[in-house]
Order: sequence, then structure tokens, then C-alpha cells
Amino acid sequence: QLQLVESGGGLVQPGGSLKLSCVVPGFTLDGYYIGWFRQAPGKEREGVSCIGRQDGSTNYADSVKGRFTISRDNARNTVYLQMNSLKPEDTAVYYCAADVRLFGRCLLSTTPYNFWGQGTQVTVSS
Repeated sequence: QLQLVESGGGLVQPGGSLKLSCVVPGFTLDGYYIGWFRQAPGKEREGVSCIGRQDGSTNYADSVKGRFTISRDNARNTVYLQMNSLKPEDTAVYYCAADVRLFGRCLLSTTPYNFWGQGTQVTVSS
């Protein structure tokens, strides 16, 4: 069973930065598409960013383009989400997830993702 563990959330002021980590112990990360999602209270879970299996191709939601950067360190089995210029509307629980498809681009829809972490809270407030 694939397990994903997020960390790095916290409280930050508007304009600040956070770096989230998603670790997948015991598995080779480049065998999976990895996505970052978020869910704010009363809202549906939405895709933030994702990264491809071996080519490292990336995709971003329009709301975070230019502010967030996804990357992977296969040696550490870790995917990162660097979040800069944070806004109050970025406040949410952030989840990472794994998609086991073999072909295609990574997707920002929750549908293809089979395994999910427990989430980490990000709060942007002054």
C-alpha cells in the first residue's frame, strides 16, 4: 500500500513563503505522477500542481502560476511545493496524491489519483 506523508504547513503572513514536502517511504517516486491539491472549508478539493513520472513535466492551476513551484528529488523520494507570495485565499488543507497511470500528462483532476496523504494545514493571515 502506497503511503504519502505531507509536512511543512503552518501559519504565514500574506506575501510570505512556505515549502511543503511529500514523502513516499519505500517506493520509487519516478514511477508515479504526483499531484498537490488543496481544500478550503466549505469548498471542493482542487488541483494546485502536478509533476510527471520521469520527464518531470509540470502543470499548475491558473491561481498559483508564477507563485508556486513543484519539484521532485527522486533520491529522497520527495516531492516539494514551494509556495511564494502567499495570499489569504491560499489558506486550505494541502494534500499530495499519487497517480499510477503509465502514460499521459499529469492531471489536476482528483479522479486519477489513487493514493492520498493525510494533509497539512496552510494558513495565510496577518
